[in-house]
This record gives sequence, structure tokens and C-alpha cells, in this order.
Amino acid sequence: MPQTDIASSVASDLNTAFASGTQNYFSVNAKTPEGATGNGETRWTNTNFTTQFGYYTDDKIPEITAIIDAKSTWTVGKGFKADEITTMLLDTIKGNGYDTFNTILENAMRTMLIGGNFYAEIIRDDEENLINIKPLDPSTMVNVANPDGTMKHFEQISKVKKANKILKKEQVFYLPRNRVADEIHGRGIIEKLKRIMDMKNRAMADYDRVLHRNVEPMMIFHLDTDDETKIAAFKAKRDAAKGKGEDMYIPKDAVVPELLSLAPNATLNPMAWITYLDNMFYEAAGVPKIILGGSGEFTEASAKIAYLAFQQGVEEEQLFLEEEVLSQLNLVIELEFPVSLENEMLTDNKKDGAVNIDANETTAGAGQ
Repeated sequence: MPQTDIASSVASDLNTAFASGTQNYFSVNAKTPEGATGNGETRWTNTNFTTQFGYYTDDKIPEITAIIDAKSTWTVGKGFKADEITTMLLDTIKGNGYDTFNTILENAMRTMLIGGNFYAEIIRDDEENLINIKPLDPSTMVNVANPDGTMKHFEQISKVKKANKILKKEQVFYLPRNRVADEIHGRGIIEKLKRIMDMKNRAMADYDRVLHRNVEPMMIFHLDTDDETKIAAFKAKRDAAKGKGEDMYIPKDAVVPELLSLAPNATLNPMAWITYLDNMFYEAAGVPKIILGGSGEFTEASAKIAYLAFQQGVEEEQLFLEEEVLSQLNLVIELEFPVSLENEMLTDNKKDGAVNIDANETTAGAGQ
């Protein structure tokens, strides 16, 4: 007989279980900025770029492609303004032979958003005049920093089993976006969007199966035989009939069909979860749905606020590009913003008049 004394009961220690990772408990891992170590050269390359690029190009997640293309188009799409000499010089830039300076900047924006870093080889003539800027593959580039954390040079890994190519800082137009602390590289947005998109696509795939099973329900057939030849023959007839949408006529008691189905309301409706993840995705990406032609905002006023918030981000991206072009290429350009709503909102506020003024403010003003 087993001992059944209640005094022998013990309590669990969930804190230890959670801390040891044996339970599904949320935690965030501590990380150190990826800066120079102080011991000789520090080398860094984006080993995740092929995965990040895969998320951008995968046709199963067009949302990522849409927001990255939209932000790039809004940042660079209207082109640049510069003085006549600078414009003439930049008009000669051909990149891979079919580029323009505008398309190179748009390429830079896409690449930075995907992986955080854009590289292009700066090509000059014997008199050090700029003659071309040729975009490079980030997955082949190695950042090499001095012990003090400053960039020393870049190393291009050969794709054809040749010796790696050393490029001086002055030979590379390098754009590291969203650097943190003393890191020697930038950070893109794919990493923070991956988990959201993974969850959304899992939910969509699950719901797709649910809807499909409503049209093509699963069946169990209890066959009155264990003859494999007869079972195979019945399966072939059943599959053929189902594929054509035809009826089947079976001798009584030879087969007992059983429909596998779920009772109504037996499963959670995933649409609210998918919608939540969708909204979370666009918030994390910093691109309102209205920019892509969506109608996620409820009112005209909320749509305008979302647009203005997006505008600040785009103008900051433009400032980053303008300053880097000046710093690295010694050229002054100005990127134009497509359309601003600031003046329209100011006009609307004037039309509203005292309606939007706090009564306490007017009372306080009158007593002074």
C-alpha cells in the first residue's frame, strides 16, 4: 500500500522553474553593444543579412516589402536639389551601369532598413574626381575597427574564391543606420518585425486550414475488410470521385463513413488576433497604413496625426542622407519631401477658432 498521508505533500517552486527556463516564461536576454573590444582589430560582418533579405523578398510576407519600399520612396522618390555643378556631377553617376544617383540613394534606404548598413564603392579618377558610386553586397562586407573604436578599413569577401579586397574608408560610401552606443555597425528594422510576422503568418496559415476544412471536411471510412488491395482500390475510387465532385454508391454495411468536424464556436476566432498583429506590425515599422493606401485610421484628424508622425521620420531619414553625402562625398544636396500637411492643419486650427481653446486658459488670461 502506498503512503497517503496528507502531511507528506510538498509545494512547487515556480520561481526556480521559470528562472531555469523549464516553463514558457518571458524574459529578455542582456546584450552588450557590439563595439571595439580594445584588443587589436575588431571585425564585424552582418551574418544575418541573407535571412533579413529573405524576409524582404519573400512573396508570402508582402507587408515587409511594402513598408520598406514605401519609406524608401517617400524619402528619396521626389529626388534631390543641388547647385548646377553638383547636379551635373551627380548626373554622371551610373552605379552598375543603369543606376542614377537617386536610385542609388533609394537602394541605400532599402538596404539600411533591411540590414542596417549600406556599402558602395567610391570610384575616383587619377585626379581624385568622383566618377562613380557602385553599391556592394552587405553580406560580403567586413567592418574593421581600431582598438579605440574608430573605423580602420573595410574588407570585401570575394564571392569567387579570390583574395579578399581591402578598401580604405575613403573608398566606401558607408551608411550605418540606427547605431547604438559605440557599435561599429547599424541596425535595420527586419529583426524587430520578424517575430510579429512569424506569428501573423502562423495564425493566417492555421485559419486557412480551418476554412479549407469547412469546404473539404475530413472523413474516416470504416471498411469491412483488411485486404490491402481492396482498401487501395476503394481509396482510389473515393479520391477520384471527390476530385471530380461526384457521388459514390457503396454496398450497405461495406463502409461506415464518419465525418470529422468541429462544433460551432469550438475554436477561437483568429481574426482579432491577426488584426492586432497587423496593427502592431505597422506601429513597429513606423509606417501608418494610410501611407500604403489603407484605411486603418478612424477619422480625418487621426489620419493627419499619423501622417505628420510619419513625416517626421522621413525628414529625419532625409537629414541623415544629406549629412552623410556632405561628410563622405563633400557634396551638398537637399532631398525634397513629397507632400506636407502642416500648413493644412494650421489652417484647420484657425478655422476652428476658440472651439479648441481651453476655457480655463481664457479665464486665466482675462484676470491678468
